[in-house]
Amino acid sequence: MKALIERLPKVELHLHTEGTLEPELMLALAERNQIALPYKSLSAVQAAYHFEDLQSFLNLYYLGASVLVTENDFYELMSQYLSRASAQHIVHAEVMFDPQLQRGIGFEVFMSGFVRAIEEAKAQWGLSVYLILCFLRDQSQTAALETLTLAIPFKHQISAVGLDSAEIGHPPSKFEAAFD
Repeated sequence: MKALIERLPKVELHLHTEGTLEPELMLALAERNQIALPYKSLSAVQAAYHFEDLQSFLNLYYLGASVLVTENDFYELMSQYLSRASAQHIVHAEVMFDPQLQRGIGFEVFMSGFVRAIEEAKAQWGLSVYLILCFLRDQSQTAALETLTLAIPFKHQISAVGLDSAEIGHPPSKFEAAFD
C-alpha cells in the first residue's frame, strides 16, 4: 500500500511558499545576502523547526523570509519546493505567498523568481501551479487594498487571494472590502 500511495499522483492544496524554506537554503541565503541569523549551525536551525504552536512557527517563518532578497532567492525557494513536490508525484500545487512589500521587495522581484521556477517545473515535470496572493492578517485592510493595486500588473500570474499570518484578533471579516 505504501508503494502504491507513493506512486499515485497528488495535489498540494494549501502551502505557503515561504514555509517551505529548508534550513540549508536559509543558511546559504543568509550568508549570500549578509543577513545575521540567531543560529550558528545547521543543527541549530533544524532544532528550531520543531514548533510548539502557530506563533513559534510564524517567528521562524518570518525570520526565514528575511533571507529572501533577490529574484534568484525567490526562484531557488520555489524551485527547490517544486523539485521535492515532483519527486513526491505532486502534479498540481496551490501555493500561497506573502507579498514582501513590508520589507521593500516589489512584486517584480519575487514574482519573476516564482514564475521562472514554475515555468521550468511545468516544462520539466508537467507540474501545474496556482499562485495565491495572501493578505497579512496583522496588517490593515488599507494595506491589503494597496497590495491588490500593486498586484494588478501580475494578475495573470495570480489565481486567487487569501489570508495568512497571526489569526488571533484578525478575523477574515476585517478584509471584506479587499475580497470584494
